[in-house]
Amino acid sequence: MSKIENAALAIRPNDLAALLKVYGVSDQEVYTALDNLAKDAGKKGWWQTYSGIVSPSYADYISLESDAETISAWSPLVIPGLLQTAAYARENIAGITTFRTPEEVAALAEVRLARQSVLTRPGAPLEYWAIIHEAALHQRFAVRPDTMRDQLRRLLDTAGMPNVTVQLMPLDCTSHPGVLGGFSLTTFPARMPSVVLLENVGGAAYVEGDDAAPFTKAFERIRATALSVEDSLARIAEMEEGQRK
Repeated sequence: MSKIENAALAIRPNDLAALLKVYGVSDQEVYTALDNLAKDAGKKGWWQTYSGIVSPSYADYISLESDAETISAWSPLVIPGLLQTAAYARENIAGITTFRTPEEVAALAEVRLARQSVLTRPGAPLEYWAIIHEAALHQRFAVRPDTMRDQLRRLLDTAGMPNVTVQLMPLDCTSHPGVLGGFSLTTFPARMPSVVLLENVGGAAYVEGDDAAPFTKAFERIRATALSVEDSLARIAEMEEGQRK
């Protein structure tokens, strides 16, 4: 048991069934979800190729993201990673890191772009709802001044996908729960608990299960405070046009 709990040994389907019986779990959906996880436990994700670059906590989130059904992201300072261009990703990673080499920055940008495949995966692409503060769209870049123009175009293009929704929080918005900081709320199929990602200079932290409920309510309030989807896209298009002049 200790090896299983510490991820040193994968659980076998027969052992899983026996343990769930001991724990009194009879819900077939729960069993199916855990059985699928057990079968996938030995598989390696593409991100493990970058194991020397990607931190364990970041690898954990990429794994969760790859299995997610929906993600609701509130991003007050930057464009979310799943919507970034390569140039935007490189410049932001280079700007926030204090110890990465240029080669590592380039590798992390590759990882960020590779993550975007969840939006176009066959069968069941990720349902993604991103709310971005308008202030994030006013960022300037010294190396490539046209970076934000291309990023705005990327937002418009991605927002045209049927599984992606983008809203803007206007500069003159009223107060809302999002002023306390950004977060990503990840949900999964088959009765698996939700997970919230919180990021700061110190790294990533996770909130799970019932503790994620307040973030669901907070996202609903943030969504109601933001511009409508139509007005958001119109504002982004206006800013993109201004960048081309």
